[in-house]
Amino acid sequence: MKRNKVNPVSEPSMDDEGVQEGIHGCRPMERKEFEGALFCQLSIDHFNLYFSSNHSATKGILKTDKNLHEPMYYFLSMLSTTDLGLSVSTLVTMLGIFWFNAGEISFNACLSQMFFIKLFTVMESSVLLAMAFDRFVAISNPLRYATILTDSRITQIGVAIVIRGTLTLTPMVALLTRLSFCLSHVLHHSYCFHPDVMKLSCTDTRINNAVGLTAMISTVGVDSILIPVSYVLITKIVLSIASPEDRKKGFSTCISHIGAVAVFYIPLISLSFVHRFGKRVPAYVHTMIANTYLLIPPVMNPIIYSVKTKQIRKAVIKILHSKDT
Repeated sequence: MKRNKVNPVSEPSMDDEGVQEGIHGCRPMERKEFEGALFCQLSIDHFNLYFSSNHSATKGILKTDKNLHEPMYYFLSMLSTTDLGLSVSTLVTMLGIFWFNAGEISFNACLSQMFFIKLFTVMESSVLLAMAFDRFVAISNPLRYATILTDSRITQIGVAIVIRGTLTLTPMVALLTRLSFCLSHVLHHSYCFHPDVMKLSCTDTRINNAVGLTAMISTVGVDSILIPVSYVLITKIVLSIASPEDRKKGFSTCISHIGAVAVFYIPLISLSFVHRFGKRVPAYVHTMIANTYLLIPPVMNPIIYSVKTKQIRKAVIKILHSKDT
């Protein structure tokens, strides 16, 4: 976790020495800044451990309660799975750094972590798009909702989401093995971040940049356009409903999904802007936003859906009540 000026390493490969994960700005000039950043990170880690168990509980509720065996809740189970995967992929090294001061990771392990973080990020974006489609079908054609989104079709969507992420991200991660690393082996985040690893290379990374940008635009970029488009169509349909009460009910069914989209895309967009335009921003701010982008969605999604979805709230209360008795 210690980071001052790191002496460059002359070896051309990181295979033998591995990568040292650091926290960019973890030793700032002002001690208070470091203590504040560390306190926030430890708090987020504890919260994320707690809500990781909540994700498992949410998945258990969705699986066991037959009243929740509907298309919307199948997609919610997918969302919970991707959040859980994102948490596990990230927390392994975060907790190692903050709790045990274990700041080293092998190059192959770094590539694996990077792949799974990106994979679950792309999968979560895809699931949010599928959930937007689910809301569109439910509002535009409620009588055929169950016949359009059958169990087999939902399974096909789930498989397509995994294949889409795997095929688009495998070349991006695999191309990193062709690079030579003769600069510092210290990463500036508590996990392996694709742009962060490429900055350590002393060879041409233009191909890597192009492949990485193409992968993210073709997945998260496309999803971030299609989701608002789906809500424009939903809004037009809801506004055409004559009854104010039915209009209110139509909009209320989308509130939880809009909240999940916000907590996923706002930190992601913020991270992109900070990396591109925030060169003068204090280093620990980069770290905080980079970790927030991965940790806030898994923390917030169970809260959003438990509070705003009546059926899940009732199921949770029922389970808690049965345990008390």
